[in-house]
Amino acid sequence: MDIALITQLKILKLSDTKSNFSELSRIYGIDRRTIKKYYDGYEGKPEHHNKPSTLDKHKDLIKNKLAIKGSTAKAVYEFILSEVDTDIGTYSNFTKYIKANDLQPRKNVKGHPRYETAPGIQAQVDWKEDVSIANKFGEIFTFQVFDYKLGHSRYCHFTYKLYKTRQDVFDCLIASFIATGGVPKEILFDNMASVVDLKCNHRHINDKMRAFAKDFNFKIKLCKPRHPYTKGKPVSIQVTPDKLFIYYNMEIIAEHHLSSKRLNYQKEHYKNLLSYCVDDVNTVAEMAEDNLRQMDDFL
Repeated sequence: MDIALITQLKILKLSDTKSNFSELSRIYGIDRRTIKKYYDGYEGKPEHHNKPSTLDKHKDLIKNKLAIKGSTAKAVYEFILSEVDTDIGTYSNFTKYIKANDLQPRKNVKGHPRYETAPGIQAQVDWKEDVSIANKFGEIFTFQVFDYKLGHSRYCHFTYKLYKTRQDVFDCLIASFIATGGVPKEILFDNMASVVDLKCNHRHINDKMRAFAKDFNFKIKLCKPRHPYTKGKPVSIQVTPDKLFIYYNMEIIAEHHLSSKRLNYQKEHYKNLLSYCVDDVNTVAEMAEDNLRQMDDFL
């Protein structure tokens, strides 16, 4: 409603002057009946309706149930709907009521302390799975990257493998030990299937992995699944088509170039290249195998 009209109506009423509602209607472009309603004391619709909710009678019950550790809004809703009151409305209105009345207890989120280790004490390993790159002919090659990180310096050593078998893990660890000049006292592992066996919902280090660790004199430590903070050192990896970027606490600490020269020479691909200059199919196959064998020895 126009403030000027409201003010004029108040003046007319206080001065006890007869009001011409039709004239006011022409001036302000408002129906005369609406103007008369405001003249008689109408103040407009309230901004907020204090309409009681059907859930008000269950407010204490909802609050007490939500305070139980592990309970959810959905569980409380289903409990009240089936055991207490079948006429409590929809689940969406139920959650809105909880939010509007601040019935959900606030979670006490505790920080997770980071810790450092001295040189030579700790390393942690993980797989960067299914990294894909394309050669100049558009062929896609997928491989696995074994990430070996030293706990003190955050130095990373990467080993590329086609698979993630137990033997691949052994080969990658040996290559990492050689590259970093030694074996740490302990190595942190995630829930790798090649390292851990699950028996009756309990994790056990498999015998071959335990024997390997004993031979190289290091201790195996398992991280808690889906709890990355148990590692105590936040290091993440970002992969691009030709590079690996390693971050620590949101800062880049290393950049590693991916080499694809070996991947560009698959047997079928190489045979196809040779077929352009050699007519005999058997000769092409023999040349491809012989050349690839020599390249493997060289690379």
